[in-house]
Amino acid sequence: MTQSAQDPGFHGVFPYLVSPVDAQGRVLDAVLGRLVEHLVAAGVHGLTPLGSTGEFAYLDWAQRRRVVEVVLEAARGCERHVPVVAGVAATTNAEAARQTAEFAAMGVDGILAILEAYFPLNEDGVVAYFTAIAEASDKPVVLYTNPTFQRSDLTLPAIRRLAALPTVRYLKDASPNTGRLLSILNAVGDRLRVFSASAHIPAAVMLIGGVGWMAGPACVVPTLSVRLYELCREGVWDEAMALQRRLWRLNEAFAQYNLAACIKGALELQGFPVGPPLPPQAPLSEAGRAEVRAVLEALGAL
Repeated sequence: MTQSAQDPGFHGVFPYLVSPVDAQGRVLDAVLGRLVEHLVAAGVHGLTPLGSTGEFAYLDWAQRRRVVEVVLEAARGCERHVPVVAGVAATTNAEAARQTAEFAAMGVDGILAILEAYFPLNEDGVVAYFTAIAEASDKPVVLYTNPTFQRSDLTLPAIRRLAALPTVRYLKDASPNTGRLLSILNAVGDRLRVFSASAHIPAAVMLIGGVGWMAGPACVVPTLSVRLYELCREGVWDEAMALQRRLWRLNEAFAQYNLAACIKGALELQGFPVGPPLPPQAPLSEAGRAEVRAVLEALGAL
């Protein structure tokens, strides 16, 4: 697939960053900046603020903007450049386009397009929403599908329509259905590159044609995640699957609890004081902390 001048060719491991916010609603700049520096030093290929792990639905616009500012500032200070793909989420086309234009002006490298909806939408409405984002800047767009949480998800026909737009270049699918991913690749694999989510087995997605994964657990095990990606790219599947089996324990643990609570709890155990998830979400329980700690210890991540 030919890349445009505006498309840097995203691939690899893109951690979904947490959004550290204190009790007064202030973004914890220093903590977030240190996390960015740590992840880049660990070899990740990009950074994604304001994904699901970033609790975008619980942040107001000023907080969202500040999170992206801090990530951009920290990333620019790193020795190695990695792209920053910022999440845009809204309930109206106009607001989604406004957020996209503002993030583009701030210097993000791409947009993760998320649909928020109260009333259900038909396919034309869903396509119109993502089209508004795609046309609001020249930055490459990553479509984000998450049927578990989105009231109106992207269907395969809608994805086909959106893949015709010049800035829509990627798709991150958070369904638990790897067969759906293969259907997407068969339908639009010559136009869209596909990223896995933590609900999928990343190595399996790489095997069928994916280009990487955008997921919260990579915040916690970045070095091992990058190693898994490299093994997949090299086609060393025996070693890749051995590592994937080890890492899958982390996905299994996170699937049992609130995602942001798990990632933030794990980062706290690793010495990053990112705080609890934003209320009314509950922090990780003591049982959850114990389970996450045990998995991190087994992985050598503590």
